[in-house]
Amino acid sequence: MFVGSLELDVLLGDVRSLKQKRSVVRPIVAELRKRFDVAVAEAGQLDLHRRATVGVAVVAADGAHVRDVLDACERSVAERPEIELLSARRRVHGGDDE
Repeated sequence: MFVGSLELDVLLGDVRSLKQKRSVVRPIVAELRKRFDVAVAEAGQLDLHRRATVGVAVVAADGAHVRDVLDACERSVAERPEIELLSARRRVHGGDDE
């Protein structure tokens, strides 16, 4: 079993309130969840208007599949015109890790 996580730090476009922030972040979270069948949530920088941290997690029997899914999630977020992906940090843990 392999477990992968992806932490995406994003800068939001013209956002001036937390309500506007939610209207940008929620569709991203929903799309990732539906399109890639992953666990995903806004996981940080909750009190800042123009920044968000989105966390993604995936579990699979094959490490290559975990990496492919995380790559696809990262690309999907990076391609969105309304945000800028500042950084992406990933971790993959396999059955041999302790």
